[in-house]
Amino acid sequence: MTLNVRQTATLVVALSICGLLLVPTNFPGLDGDARLTLAVFALATCAWIGTPIDDTYIALGAGLALTATGVISSETLFGTLGDETVWLLICAFVLAAAVRRTGLAGRAAAFLVSGARGGSPLSERSRGRGGVRQLTHLTTAALVVTAFAVPATSGRAALALPVFLALAKVLGDRKRVVVMLALLFPTVILLSAVATLIGAGAHLITVNVLFEATGEQIGFTQWLLLGLPLAVTSSHLAAEAVLLTMTRREDRTGPVRITATQIQEHSEQPVTGPLSTEETRCALLLGTVVLLWCSEPLHQVPPAVVALIGAVVASSPALGTVRLKDALKTVPWPLLLFMAATMAMGVALADSGAAKWLVGGLPSGLSPAVFLGVVIAVSTAAHLVLQSRSARSSVLVPLVVVAAVGAGVNPVAAALASTAAAGFCHTLPASAKPVTLFADIPGTPTYSPRDLLRLSAVLAPLTAALVLLFALAVWPLLGVPVLAP
Repeated sequence: MTLNVRQTATLVVALSICGLLLVPTNFPGLDGDARLTLAVFALATCAWIGTPIDDTYIALGAGLALTATGVISSETLFGTLGDETVWLLICAFVLAAAVRRTGLAGRAAAFLVSGARGGSPLSERSRGRGGVRQLTHLTTAALVVTAFAVPATSGRAALALPVFLALAKVLGDRKRVVVMLALLFPTVILLSAVATLIGAGAHLITVNVLFEATGEQIGFTQWLLLGLPLAVTSSHLAAEAVLLTMTRREDRTGPVRITATQIQEHSEQPVTGPLSTEETRCALLLGTVVLLWCSEPLHQVPPAVVALIGAVVASSPALGTVRLKDALKTVPWPLLLFMAATMAMGVALADSGAAKWLVGGLPSGLSPAVFLGVVIAVSTAAHLVLQSRSARSSVLVPLVVVAAVGAGVNPVAAALASTAAAGFCHTLPASAKPVTLFADIPGTPTYSPRDLLRLSAVLAPLTAALVLLFALAVWPLLGVPVLAP
């Protein structure tokens, strides 16, 4: 493997940091285990940033190094694979495979996009301010809903791509509207992931780090209560930003006529007509699982157990819509291994005292608003150096939690704000998989890197300000105060 200049420089910096940490120099409050942890952490972070090596391979190597040096036990390293959040994600992917197999999600999206009135056309005259703007917000609503059915942004992007292609064919004579929709899909998919605990692997890492560091456990229902309002608000604000930056006034004022029948002409799976038996069973199962997740405080059944029951039913010979072995092929096992290894790294950072030492030099006396503002700004910009959303949470959240405790800020609020802000990753085509997927579609007009930069100039400060507003004003009303309890 040949490294370019940037990658070589990054590795040199990493090795220099590691060498400095491992030399027996007097670092007050930094013992042997903490030094080893920081050295491994620095090397892994620089490798994530500056090398083409697979993120999962780097995380596993870091976890193995921490185990071999005795910083964490082998039980800690391997025990993370049995964590209930990992099982929750596995079962959620099995459920998503069942939904994808039936085409239920595509039908629901087409139903909303076509106006939710049996395929009646959208038009300026019949729907007030409808037209392109209403199509934009109906599409946004449909994409937000998919966060409950597919537990990964890349999976949701793959599921939504056929719907976009169908819309692009129907609107083939309106190029700027098609380009706007191409940018709208990944934008909303990324920002709406915060709606649910299973929306991104980074969320599960955040929950695990919080539990290990503070004993605070965030369940599916609490995350839904805190994340869904932010997801809906940020998605629709982002939709307006995309609409205004990518289209002209004349594009937005012309009528749009889209029916479910037109979408069906460009879709491989049925999006019209009555539900099939498989679709009905799948819809009932998915609705039951989501309902049980949301009512966890009433029945006290953990979300992972509910998901496992749903996965067993979804893949059962009698009632299921997908074979278990086929569903398991859709599970992103590298992501699960990455999560397990980074969870172990988080435990090492907390238990060794490395995280506390690392944030000990931060200026004291910051107000909660300023502290959260800094956390959100750093988390928003982190995608420029760490493209993996899970890697960003693995690096930032352990440090944010420790720093929040020292600053007197509620670590739950700080961790949630960091994770939500890290959902912004739209600046470059390679910043996120959904952005990459929709950036190059053969035969279909799509956005350019310049379009992404223009949108990011508006969307980055908008989403950061919105997350700060929720952390300071909305989440306290929902049970997550700004100040540490």
